[in-house]
Amino acid sequence: MKTMMNNPQEILKPKFFGRRKGRTIRKAKNFLLENFLPRIRLSAEQKINLTECFTAPKERYCLEIGFGDGGHLAALAKNFPQTGFIGVEVYQNGVANLLNLLTGIKEGDACGNAQDIHLLADRTDNIRVFDDDVRLLFANLPAAAFDKVYLLFPDPWPKKKHASRRFVNPQNLQELARLIKKGGILQIATDHAVYKRWVMEQMRNNNDFVWTAKCSDDWRNPPADWAETKYQRKAIREGRKPVFFEYKRI
Repeated sequence: MKTMMNNPQEILKPKFFGRRKGRTIRKAKNFLLENFLPRIRLSAEQKINLTECFTAPKERYCLEIGFGDGGHLAALAKNFPQTGFIGVEVYQNGVANLLNLLTGIKEGDACGNAQDIHLLADRTDNIRVFDDDVRLLFANLPAAAFDKVYLLFPDPWPKKKHASRRFVNPQNLQELARLIKKGGILQIATDHAVYKRWVMEQMRNNNDFVWTAKCSDDWRNPPADWAETKYQRKAIREGRKPVFFEYKRI
């Protein structure tokens, strides 16, 4: 008979599909991962009180799931300083790039030392980062906490046999419905035809959200507060037209 694993978390941890690290991360970004990320990192080991995450309480709170290279999240944080942003990304290179955008440190700059890194903290007063699978964080986030959740250009897993890996699914939507305030927004952007159809089907069968679009321009054009992403620019260059779905929590 097989014995159970000593750590129950190993049993409960969901299986993750996708890359966690890409090409070698250079010196300046490694410095930020080692010395700056711990100052803004959230833990999956304890309950999270959003009003205590930041130096001062914020007017509203938003969550971005899979922030990629961090361009969209960094721009929003700069444009809306009174909003508290929680950014989630498994890909270590993307996390490193976000830290680079937040601090302005580039390769070749004198990074100083770990003791001096606190001088950069005022640039990230409204961003906190979770650098692992967001599903590990769900249970520790408070209900009705977020005014808006962003899911931008998730991996479409276009093959039919991989459909169960797509983030937009009944289980994850149930979690997001718990986390988003009544009247809050779930925003999903994609440039992939399979994922477009998948999102519309999944959301049509969900009773917690309603599509806000009144005409085609509402989902073919980005919303007013949109910050263009690197992936979005790549998609347009390659002839793929992104769409921007917004669903209201009811």
